[in-house]
Amino acid sequence: MHIKRHTANTVIMCSQCEKLFSSQFLLRQHMNIHASKYKCSKCGRCFVNSRDLAVHRRSHSGEKPFECTVCSQRFTVSGHLVSHSRIHSGEKPYKCHVCDKAFSRSDCLNTRMRVHKGEKPHKCSLCDKSFCHSSSLQTHRRLVHSNSRPYECPYCGMLFKIHYQLKRHVRIHTDAKPYSCIHWSEGFTWLDQLKTHLLKSHNEGTQFTCDICQKKFSSKQLLKVHVQRHEAVCLP
Repeated sequence: MHIKRHTANTVIMCSQCEKLFSSQFLLRQHMNIHASKYKCSKCGRCFVNSRDLAVHRRSHSGEKPFECTVCSQRFTVSGHLVSHSRIHSGEKPYKCHVCDKAFSRSDCLNTRMRVHKGEKPHKCSLCDKSFCHSSSLQTHRRLVHSNSRPYECPYCGMLFKIHYQLKRHVRIHTDAKPYSCIHWSEGFTWLDQLKTHLLKSHNEGTQFTCDICQKKFSSKQLLKVHVQRHEAVCLP
């Protein structure tokens, strides 16, 4: 059934959203979304089956059952752990034939190809915005068109629209400093703090440009962190 998705012609259309499918089985699963059969009680997002809903619920509960044996970083789904493990081995099997950049995950390569082609297939039904990836569209809807705040800080109870906002906020309580200077051992809580430090203490200008959005950065390290955010958009 999985191989058929790659080889068969997509000839079956959903009557509600006009999305195409290669089999009746895939269409029936997709219709669960329209029927709200597997709906998250926290944020209202719908899924094709109970497994996907169970995985999604971990984003609200904070459960991360899959741990990296090298760095102890934890993940909500096993596939993310597999992709993460390639960072330690240096494995990047997916190579872009346009810019020769290699990726550890196929979905990140697909996103890069859309950037090269200028494709933004995921359109918002509430405004004229379009996006390269479905997760970017989902984030846009929560930030711009929804008042739902399903992510709660375990320390102070403050609510957030998206998980990344909560993740940033928690640093205030934990004193986490994920951004480190490549010249000194000093760490920073926010990316802007590191940028200011590099500019004032090491006289680094804006000479490193992101290939995806053309944004400029003062060091290779900052550019690397920024690109990881683009790649993070691939995650659910």
